[in-house]
Amino acid sequence: MKKPAIPFLFFLMTIIAPNLMAQQTKITHIAVYVKELKRSTDFYKNIFEFPEIEEPFKDGLHTWLNIGNNLSLHLIEAPWEPVTINKINHICFSVTDMDLIISNLKKQKVEFEDWPGNKNKINIRPDGIKQIYVQDPDGYWIEINDEY
Repeated sequence: MKKPAIPFLFFLMTIIAPNLMAQQTKITHIAVYVKELKRSTDFYKNIFEFPEIEEPFKDGLHTWLNIGNNLSLHLIEAPWEPVTINKINHICFSVTDMDLIISNLKKQKVEFEDWPGNKNKINIRPDGIKQIYVQDPDGYWIEINDEY
C-alpha cells in the first residue's frame, strides 16, 4: 500500500517554502524631489561631504551621491509643486563627530535645532544619542546624530 503523499509534501514545504519566500530586500537609494538641482547638490556635498557618483540619466535633472553603506542619495529636479513638510518625516545621517558637523554647519551658515525647535541646541535622546535637525534648501528635515 502506498503511503499518502500529503504528509511528505507538507514536510518538504516546511523545509523549502521558507527558503523560497525569504526574498532578500535591501534599500539602495533615497530619492529626494528638489526645486533647484545645483543648489541641493551643493548643500549635500558641502555639508555632508558626500561624493558625487555616476549619474545614469545624463539629462541634467538628477544627481547621485554616495552616502555610505552602499547607499545613494538621488536628487531629482522637477517642476516644483508645494509639498507638505514637517520634522516627523525626515532623513537621518549618523556621524562620528558631532562637534565637527556642527562646526561645518556654522561655517556654511546652516541653522540647526533640537527636536522641540530650539535654535543651536542639541537634543539628547533617552539612550544618550545626541541629535540635531537641519533643513535642506527645499525645507526637508534632516536629523544628524552621533549613533554612528
